[in-house]
Amino acid sequence: MCRILGSFAAGAAAHADRPDPAQLAAVSARQRHGGPDEHAVLTGPGWSLGCDRLAVTDPCGGQQPYRLPHLPGVLAVLNGEIYNHAELRRTLAARGHRFPDRCDGTLLPALYAEYGPSFAEHLDGMFAVAILDLRPGSTRLVLAVDDMGMKPIHLHHDPYDGSTRFASEIPALLAFEGVRISPREDSLDTLLATRTSFSTHTALDGVSVLPPGATAFVRPGAAPVVRRRGPHRITPVGDTQDVLRHEVRRLAEAEVPVCAITSGGLDSGLVTALAAEHARESDAPPLHTFHLTYRGRWPDSEAAYARSVARRTRTVHHEVAVDPDEIGSLLTRTVRHLGQPNADPIALSTYALFRAVRESGFTVALTGDGADELFGGYDRMRAALAAPAGTDWAGTYADALSAAPRLLREHLYTANYRAHIADQGSAADRIEQELRSAEAVGEDRLTAMTAFETRWRLPAYHLRRVDHLSMAWAVEARMPFCQPAVVTHARALPTAARTGKRALYGAGAELLPSAVLRRPKQPFTLPLSAMLAPGSPLLETVRELLSPARLVLGGKVRADRVQKLLTRHRERPSHHDAQALWALAVHELWTEVVQGMRIPAGCAA
Repeated sequence: MCRILGSFAAGAAAHADRPDPAQLAAVSARQRHGGPDEHAVLTGPGWSLGCDRLAVTDPCGGQQPYRLPHLPGVLAVLNGEIYNHAELRRTLAARGHRFPDRCDGTLLPALYAEYGPSFAEHLDGMFAVAILDLRPGSTRLVLAVDDMGMKPIHLHHDPYDGSTRFASEIPALLAFEGVRISPREDSLDTLLATRTSFSTHTALDGVSVLPPGATAFVRPGAAPVVRRRGPHRITPVGDTQDVLRHEVRRLAEAEVPVCAITSGGLDSGLVTALAAEHARESDAPPLHTFHLTYRGRWPDSEAAYARSVARRTRTVHHEVAVDPDEIGSLLTRTVRHLGQPNADPIALSTYALFRAVRESGFTVALTGDGADELFGGYDRMRAALAAPAGTDWAGTYADALSAAPRLLREHLYTANYRAHIADQGSAADRIEQELRSAEAVGEDRLTAMTAFETRWRLPAYHLRRVDHLSMAWAVEARMPFCQPAVVTHARALPTAARTGKRALYGAGAELLPSAVLRRPKQPFTLPLSAMLAPGSPLLETVRELLSPARLVLGGKVRADRVQKLLTRHRERPSHHDAQALWALAVHELWTEVVQGMRIPAGCAA
């Protein structure tokens, strides 16, 4: 697991200039928190390739960028883990390739030499890979990410000088000269409509993210050409519990300490139970589990459920209690690390939780992310399936994704901004159109929703957040539900089994406490409405960010109507108003933080 970076200019030839070392050092410094163990950058005429390494597989080997003596023209860097690297190494060794160590990424130059641009089709894991092919006559940069988008690559192509730059994190990318900081005009509407950036866009003009399961090809001076690969298919064996057990055991193997995140819900509970079972059967030390809560008495606490899972599975449990007075500083740190606004307050909890994991000495954490998307766990999915034919289920579904429903958004916008969004179209419009188009060609609603959730929503909203905020503390988050075998198994289940997570409830029946199986669904987050109530620690921070002077300067929302929304929430606290206010505040803070990202300084965790 690492952070990677690089550049590829139009003049990637013998006469081109080498990239500025000071600039590359600034880029690396902004994502060094994710790779504190080793740092290296190679440069040549018109190109650079670098890595900040978090040593997990073969910690004593695997120096990046990867180079093999018999393939001097092929360089590679990797962020992530390749779980089938031993099998690939045997295949490549049989073809005459030799490797200096057991690190998973060391085989990448040989894999590329054998299979060319289709090399990524052979990888099973979570990965963001950059291959620099400098062999005569084939000079190009090839970028690839895993099928689910667990590991991101952020890109910028300059149409004026033909250069392409990339980095694992947006703040690092912005440290490259020539990458301009220009928030997208629709960034606020997209945040309010979807709680995150949508599709391959980020909140910044000119900065994109490679879509899940994609490979990008960059020739000198040309714009990246992006192609979606077919899914990496693994035939699962057994029922849901068997398939998940196999993946959990595979991902629980590491040369560094491994723990599990236990929220108290079904998804993380299943991962915890199976990982604890594996630890017992392999005579390993007991599994450690981590759960985050907030000091004081707050509604909707899941701590009792998490303790129940820990007792049942016999783990060493860590209950991390965060002081609510720290939330203001946590907000600034998470916005800075993410590099773009994310309206889910879970970001603060995620950041604080992985901090505790790292401070307790763990480098790898197993999580339950991805289960709801694959196994139909969201309330909005059940509501859409229950909606009669002829009703606007797609519009209702899109509204359920929002931080502020469509009517509230349009009420808050200034006339000019409302007209701009109406003219350009909203992300919500595109979501509705995608869902309606799928149904129009005969795709059933659950399949259409699952495809949308896994293709766009999961990587942008959840996986990018988990990646950035775990790596903010140099923790590798591994997600069994996002592995190809589980994905293939879930998609092959009958509709009834993947609605409301029925298959997962069946898998957990003998593994988890009955109280956890019976409890209503609840997201892992902070009690936002209560924390924005009068006298609470977060209210003043949000009021300051939403001051009339700031909002008038932004010109996108009516300050008087935002103030009325604040007043209404203070008088009658509601989750929906709190969510809208939170999203507005996050966007205001992000516009302030992003302007400071031009300063090429290290970004501390």
